[in-house]
Amino acid sequence: MPNHAPLHIVWFKRDLRTADHAPLTNAAAAATASGGKLLCLYVIEPKLWQQPDMAGRHWAFIAESLAALATDLQAAGQQLVVVVGDVTEVLEAYRQQHPNLTLYAHQENGTGFTYARDKAVAAWAASHTIPWHQAQPFGVWRGSKRISSRPGWAKAWEAFMRQPLLPASTQLPLPPVGLPPLIIPATLAWLAPDDCPHRQKGGRPAGIKVLHSFFSGRGARYHYQLSSPLTARKACSRWSPHLAYGTLSMREVVQRAYAEAAHPATPPESRRAYRALISRLHWHCHFIQKLEDEVSIEHQTLHAGLQGLRPTAMDAATAARFNAWATGQTGWPLVDATMAELNASGWITFRMRALLVSVATVHLWLPWQAVALHLARLFTDYESGIHYPQVQMQSGATGMNTVRAYNPTKQAQDQDPQGAHIRRWLPALANVPSPLIHTPWLLTAAEQTLYNCQLGTDYPRPLVDEATARKQGVAQLYQPRRTEPFKAVTEALVTRHSKRGGKTLNSSRPARPKKISPAAKPPLAELPLFGGV
Repeated sequence: MPNHAPLHIVWFKRDLRTADHAPLTNAAAAATASGGKLLCLYVIEPKLWQQPDMAGRHWAFIAESLAALATDLQAAGQQLVVVVGDVTEVLEAYRQQHPNLTLYAHQENGTGFTYARDKAVAAWAASHTIPWHQAQPFGVWRGSKRISSRPGWAKAWEAFMRQPLLPASTQLPLPPVGLPPLIIPATLAWLAPDDCPHRQKGGRPAGIKVLHSFFSGRGARYHYQLSSPLTARKACSRWSPHLAYGTLSMREVVQRAYAEAAHPATPPESRRAYRALISRLHWHCHFIQKLEDEVSIEHQTLHAGLQGLRPTAMDAATAARFNAWATGQTGWPLVDATMAELNASGWITFRMRALLVSVATVHLWLPWQAVALHLARLFTDYESGIHYPQVQMQSGATGMNTVRAYNPTKQAQDQDPQGAHIRRWLPALANVPSPLIHTPWLLTAAEQTLYNCQLGTDYPRPLVDEATARKQGVAQLYQPRRTEPFKAVTEALVTRHSKRGGKTLNSSRPARPKKISPAAKPPLAELPLFGGV
């Protein structure tokens, strides 16, 4: 028989925590006031996990985060319920048992699939007069709350981030009786095996650990060390997967950074590092807002004048180049070592992410859509709202930014001068000394024998001539920009996507930290790509 007592459901999605969680706080207050029950729900959606951007490493991080969330809920007297199914069907089953139902969740700024799913849930709720309270998770605005043309965006972002944090409840209302035991599957049937031995661990305790360690010393030279693969793994915040799946809230991270930057005991060098980090946290939401404002960015080239420039369907030759890039067989050592690291760890520094996209879409002229999907499956910190706008920008598809065409040899010489990173991830080049390791295609037959590295057998030759391919790719991307219609579309895109605080942001880089010592200037401030900070 239906139970007409109030039931308040908190639907967890990409917000796997109890602290600073408005839906949980509000639902708990409402359940207490009404004398009702509280249900904490996570739904494993088969259709979501069959999407081409999903991978086993994503679920592995989520599964660990769900286990940590269940522990926190249990300590507060609650139980996490994990079920498999279509969300509307799951909610309807609960409505049949508890007609007096209210739903709480965070707004999800995700892909077209999740947006359509949330619209379906909204339609279901409206058809049954079910109240659905959606809270804003961070500095991204939707619908009538959207900040048009970006003036005032930065001010609104600051105001949101400075709101008081919501504490985790130590005593939550009781759940309904008869709930099933918690089962969190280690793998999902819809996903291919995905070995990622060096993946970051999920869960709020792991997130808190990297948060504390960054401000306890790791991040002291963040603004100097964020680019090189030799230093970035330690110096970068490493919060990106925890922000992507909500084990940490953006607001708590921003407020911690503000506090540390302003603390009198913080050394001047660290303050500069923390200010550099804060600027990138602004950009995190700025790029998610782009996808929120223009959901077609996920699939369609942003600038109409660049649509169709690259073929989206791959012929045999293009597919061969794609497979070589995806498997780390391009013949450019830094590119291949970076791809090997990404496969094994799910994370690389943003400079290396830009390098992978640039080489794929400029040198090899691959469709950015295929590149974006492959990288989405590899990034543990995959955040669609950052990912797709950034891949488009790095592939020259926006028309608003300078074309970024990285020379992979120069990047290797600058970022890995002794080849330590390359040797770690490419055993075939382990015996090749510097500086030859950056240009193995120049090895003589005698050197190949001496260093036990036969080109074409142990390590491939470059797929194309680097300088020629880069020049051709850049020329093709710039050629359409000369027309007046192209410029008019660009101006409209700038107005829609690249203005905030009243200023046009026609560059991808945030403000540099101020008052940098002339004795040791850091590299140019750069944008954290695809979610990584």
